[in-house]
Amino acid sequence: MIVSTTPSLEGYAITEYLGIVSGETIIGANVFKDFFASITDIVGGRAGAYERVLREAKSTAMSEMQMQARAFGANAVVGIDLDYETIRDGMLMVTASGTAVKVTKL
Repeated sequence: MIVSTTPSLEGYAITEYLGIVSGETIIGANVFKDFFASITDIVGGRAGAYERVLREAKSTAMSEMQMQARAFGANAVVGIDLDYETIRDGMLMVTASGTAVKVTKL
């Protein structure tokens, strides 16, 4: 499946728009990650534990969106938008949304 943040795909023609698709995931950072991230924040550097969790959440949201697009009969998703929201104590919601389309190579 082709996925893109752009509204069109170079070298492809969109033949059918199938609808909006999305995937969501909510993750929580555990106490140990919070503790080590706070130490990293104090001494400087990157919070690797948070970065890994964030990448995993994005990957899950993208996978769910693509599964929904396949169920619509799509072979591509265009105009993808990724949103990150903090909710409740240490919970993070990642949403991927886009337009499911059928494309053909030019």
